[in-house]
Amino acid sequence: METQPNNFSLPIFMNLVIDWGNSSLKTGWFADSELVEIGRFDSPDALLTDFAKRSANHVLVSSTSRSGNDIRRQFTDLGINFLVLDSQTPVPVSKSYDTPNTLGADRVAAAVGAMTLFPGQDCLVLDLGTCLTADFLDRDAVFQGGLISPGVRMRFRAMHEQTARLPLVEPSLDFEASWPTLTGKNTEHAMQSGVFNGLAFEMNGIIENYRRERPGIVVLMCGGDASSFESRLKPPIFVMPELVLIGLNRILRYNVENLQANTPDVNA
Repeated sequence: METQPNNFSLPIFMNLVIDWGNSSLKTGWFADSELVEIGRFDSPDALLTDFAKRSANHVLVSSTSRSGNDIRRQFTDLGINFLVLDSQTPVPVSKSYDTPNTLGADRVAAAVGAMTLFPGQDCLVLDLGTCLTADFLDRDAVFQGGLISPGVRMRFRAMHEQTARLPLVEPSLDFEASWPTLTGKNTEHAMQSGVFNGLAFEMNGIIENYRRERPGIVVLMCGGDASSFESRLKPPIFVMPELVLIGLNRILRYNVENLQANTPDVNA
């Protein structure tokens, strides 16, 4: 487990949000709207062991890789009621999306995080993880949709698996210090150039088109590979690694504070 604690001890009552990804679980402990600790766990059991040492007032679990029933079965030992984010969960944004039941929880959470940080502004959210997603949330807090494209590792794997002779190239951990040149001089370098430069060109093209249509739009990036591309994109860019956690906490607060009280969310 990796944690990034704040300098003060956790209060008795906290909000806990859990982002269950493909290979690990990421957690955020919030005091109201302030993120005070981040954790990463290899399994639900490891998270439950840590949870036994502290107390949470409210919990929200989100996953793009597990069904709601699977989440509920894994976390019954939390010992408290918890919310599972799915297509039926009320959120403080509207969805102008033809198939809201297929809309990934991470995309919704990132959009809510953008709205929380930049209320009343058009926002473009680039999430660069397993896939690249680019989603547009307008200034009226309406999720308008976006695009989905292969991410870094998926592009390398696809070239290897869909051809007879191209090797499987792993992204170098320090590739930012030696960004691949556009003209690769061998097959491996050419593949690196295609993936990294191709993604940079793709994202810059997306940003340019949105900025042309929506001058002043706020561009935010999140996801595991986001920081590596920050210097390759046309500024201003806000890299927010914890954007999804911020959005999940806002959704949790929305449900607890507003819906249970049966009052409108005037602060959304």
